[in-house]
Amino acid sequence: MSDIVNNIKNIRNRIVLACERAGREADSVELLLATKTVTPDRVRIAIEAGETLLGENRIQEFAVKNPELSDLKYERHFIGHLQANKVKDIVKYGIDCVQSLDSVELIHLLDRRFQAEGRSLDVLVQVNTSFEASKFGLNPGEVFAFLEELKKYDTLKFKGFMTIGLFDSDAEAVRLSYTRLRELRDRAIAEGIISPESKELSMGMSTDLETAIEEGATIVRVGSAIFGKRN
Repeated sequence: MSDIVNNIKNIRNRIVLACERAGREADSVELLLATKTVTPDRVRIAIEAGETLLGENRIQEFAVKNPELSDLKYERHFIGHLQANKVKDIVKYGIDCVQSLDSVELIHLLDRRFQAEGRSLDVLVQVNTSFEASKFGLNPGEVFAFLEELKKYDTLKFKGFMTIGLFDSDAEAVRLSYTRLRELRDRAIAEGIISPESKELSMGMSTDLETAIEEGATIVRVGSAIFGKRN
């Protein structure tokens, strides 16, 4: 228990220091706990320590954890690749935001489901700014046309963008994948394609959150630095 609480404090301190170096307010960056493979009892410790923004890569983990954490209030984000046959579970498990929207098919399926529920869903558009074939997300050149399509659907509330940084030991190469996302967002705002309020940039993880914050991250997704290495 103390390890998780202390690790959260350390991450919070890293965020504060990174914001100071970047000339930003510390509260301009949200901490999302990436809880993939983390057992509900360990997630509970983090929530009770004050962390209420959680993200899962797999839908089935909500199925396991929701009942165990039903007495607690927290925000649920889906941060993994969303398969078409899992769209119904976005509603079923009370997910508040999908950070990985990256296809017109998903737009249509989510809209149909949320229209039926009379509800809306927050979404981030995932962009593959590292151009790695192994990663999901739109090519940056596809994003503006995708956003124009997304505007047609009132059930989906566009909040910003998400990317997974380049997996590389070269810190500056990693930085470039975050710079691209910030520049894409800024250009979309400048050209009137999106509202200035749709400014979220979900990027940066345990190993590179400082770089992401320097490049404008508003949400950092941290798992292993808080809960330890995954099984």
